[in-house]
Amino acid sequence: MKKLLVSLALGWGLLTAGSAAMAQTAAPASAPAVTAPAAEAKPADVAAPAAAVAAPAAAEAAAPAAAAPAPVPNKGDTAWMMVATLLVILMTVPGLALFYGGLVRSKNMLSVLMQVMVTFSMIVVLWFIYGYSLAFTEGNQFIGGFDRLFMKGIWDNVGGTFANAATFSKGVYIPEIVFAAFQATFAGITCTLIVGAFAERIKFSAVLAFMVLWFTFSYAPMAHMVWFWAGPDAYTSKEVVDKVNATAGMLWQWGALDFAGGTVVHINAAVAGLVGAYFIGKRVGYGKEAMAPHSLTLTMVGAALLWVGWFGFNAGSALEANGFAALAFINTFGATAAAVLTWSIGEAMHKGKASMLGAASGAVAGLVAITPAAGNVGIGGGLIIGLLAGFAGLWGVTGLKKMLGADDSLDVFGVHGVCGILGALLTGVFASPSLGGPSAMGDWVTATMVTPADYSISAQVWIQAKAVGVTVLWSGIVSIIAYFIVDKTIGLRVSEEDEREGLDITSHGETAYSR
Repeated sequence: MKKLLVSLALGWGLLTAGSAAMAQTAAPASAPAVTAPAAEAKPADVAAPAAAVAAPAAAEAAAPAAAAPAPVPNKGDTAWMMVATLLVILMTVPGLALFYGGLVRSKNMLSVLMQVMVTFSMIVVLWFIYGYSLAFTEGNQFIGGFDRLFMKGIWDNVGGTFANAATFSKGVYIPEIVFAAFQATFAGITCTLIVGAFAERIKFSAVLAFMVLWFTFSYAPMAHMVWFWAGPDAYTSKEVVDKVNATAGMLWQWGALDFAGGTVVHINAAVAGLVGAYFIGKRVGYGKEAMAPHSLTLTMVGAALLWVGWFGFNAGSALEANGFAALAFINTFGATAAAVLTWSIGEAMHKGKASMLGAASGAVAGLVAITPAAGNVGIGGGLIIGLLAGFAGLWGVTGLKKMLGADDSLDVFGVHGVCGILGALLTGVFASPSLGGPSAMGDWVTATMVTPADYSISAQVWIQAKAVGVTVLWSGIVSIIAYFIVDKTIGLRVSEEDEREGLDITSHGETAYSR
């Protein structure tokens, strides 16, 4: 009876504590909120890149009583961004995990699932500790600062308000914690993409050690360089434009267009994967023994989950439930379908038969290629990008792979690298209003768009090419150093005996299937 009473008391205590916490969370904010930096670029970002200026809580507190009321986050946009965040989690765990898992041999299935799930989880934790701050606070043109270390400043306990994050419309905000959560999924999936390049032969500890280094010195800086700016409300007059622009990320200042991560996510991860494939070396028996996927069923399921989740990835990058989100949504739909068709056609022409593996790979190729362009190009442009992506990805995993000579186990560079570069370059072409694109913002002060006569395809493609080059060099250099450090400390590769037995048993003491 005594134990029962104690249990009841503990249960009641937890219940009342939980109720209090929920009441606190649900309490309306009455004081001004802190305005935080916005992030990803939509089509309107080419002509007038912006910078990032955070409004400190102290300044808010010192504002005159007669000042304009603090902005209130849009509930519809907030709800959509939470759904989009969940969709990106879906495309990673289980989507990417199953896609990759089905492609390896059965003896390594569990190891791939573990590498994806644990890497994603670790990066999310690091993101909230310091990654978000490095990516999305003001620092210099390459990296942010520590204003949001451990997510400090998100909640103003004195004012009873949460900080706000700008979107791409003047006067429209979402809670900064929602934006931070959305961006956390981007960081997580980018790192997990790399896993496919060295699957079936790397130490589990080496995976995690490399990811910490690469995330810190490659992903966070690239996210800052491409996506960090002040938000539209920072452009109050023409006199402040240059000052605001000067603190933006470098590639944003250049006017590079990357709606949802062609450079930051796909090219960045693909280069890291390719470097890893060279560093770690080829699998035992590569080119001599059969290494066919053990379950194309799971690969197809994974590809389907990726496709569904990618709607959150691309459409969510509009940061609002508006027309640009709808444009990104339909382009993600159409371009992916187009790439499935062209990859299958190309495979049938090349091998005489279209395969399920090819169709699933085509879907991913289309998704990758449309990512930087999703909200930046018209529907026709999106379809063309998808059609070209199917052929480009097929070449990437066949012709280019042979030319490179690396054992990129699951064709990370062939699909994400090749199609990411293709999509980034074609964004500059089809963003043109003359080709059905939504143009770009010419003046953030007055919110006026670049006219068709003033949009230069050649100039924008050159900017996109420079952004691609910076991404390749930055990721490549960081990756080389990170792999070298890990190799010299804990070692990168498992023993030949462990590799032949399979990483499921040797690394994790489990099997994916009963034998």
